[in-house]
Amino acid sequence: MNDDLRAEIRAAVTAILDRQGEDRTGGQRAWKELCEGGFHLVGVPEAVGGSGGSLSELAVVVDVAAFHAVPVPVAETAFLAGWLLARAGLSVPEGLAVASLDEARGHWQDGVLRLSGRLRVPWARHAGHVVTMVRCGEENVVALIPGDAGAELVTAENLAGEPRDVLVLEGVAAAASAAAPPGLDTDALLMRGALARSVQLAAAARAVLVSARHYVTEREQFGRPLARFQAVQQHLAALAAEITAMQVSAEAAVAAVEHEDADAEVAIAAAKATTSAGAQQVAAIGHQLHGALGYSSEHHLGAVTTRLWAWRDEFGNESHWHDHLAAALQDRAWWPLLTGGAR
Repeated sequence: MNDDLRAEIRAAVTAILDRQGEDRTGGQRAWKELCEGGFHLVGVPEAVGGSGGSLSELAVVVDVAAFHAVPVPVAETAFLAGWLLARAGLSVPEGLAVASLDEARGHWQDGVLRLSGRLRVPWARHAGHVVTMVRCGEENVVALIPGDAGAELVTAENLAGEPRDVLVLEGVAAAASAAAPPGLDTDALLMRGALARSVQLAAAARAVLVSARHYVTEREQFGRPLARFQAVQQHLAALAAEITAMQVSAEAAVAAVEHEDADAEVAIAAAKATTSAGAQQVAAIGHQLHGALGYSSEHHLGAVTTRLWAWRDEFGNESHWHDHLAAALQDRAWWPLLTGGAR
């Protein structure tokens, strides 16, 4: 793991997003600059048209974007769509390609793969292509749908105002397709999405702490900064503890996947359960420390906490992943796994 390279990526992406100032209404300039630097496809092999690099380097890009609360679809491109295409041996197309969260139904007609179904596709309205899992008889297929294929687009947003659109397909022709390798299915996509959201949740939570520290240091009451009051200090300590657990669990999951750890799925489940549960506490404490400020979309705290609330439920909330963990550990010795003795 190249710490120097990750530090350079963090500095470069931070510089790009810092230049956006308070413009959080669209993120087009930020996305353009990220694409020009190749940061939107970090972690996707160069052989299929990506920028190359490791999963931990991609996690840095996703982390910085989430910390800044800039609406750019880097998790939906490299983390999901690029990963699907690379696993299936398909090339990354020009322009924005995002992944469907659902599986389409497919059938072959005159040598063309035709797709049907109702697919949830974040950022679909801006995409030139959509990558989707397809169930074609008994076979799992990865397919690429061009944006102009004639699918019906139903627009929607999550609580943070990020596009969470729906595509309705009726016999739409795929632009390209390939058989999915063993293990690549909708469950694997759910795991991958949970990992991405875990990284984003931990980063957004860190932004709440930074904002809260700044506010209670600058704001005074009864002639002294709020940070001098014991109750405020206790809230800050609780906030920092929650965020540390979120950050550590997300980083551990990324490392487990990158190193192909046998317990990577358990690490992802633990990370999403921890970060989703922590999101609620972090948002509540963060707003309490800011008093009546921060609830508007114009305030950076509001931009961050609405993402915490939205991302908490995406790709499974804490209840879903707690149940998954319980099932995974039901018939095994979990204490060695918890303490690291299993390795």
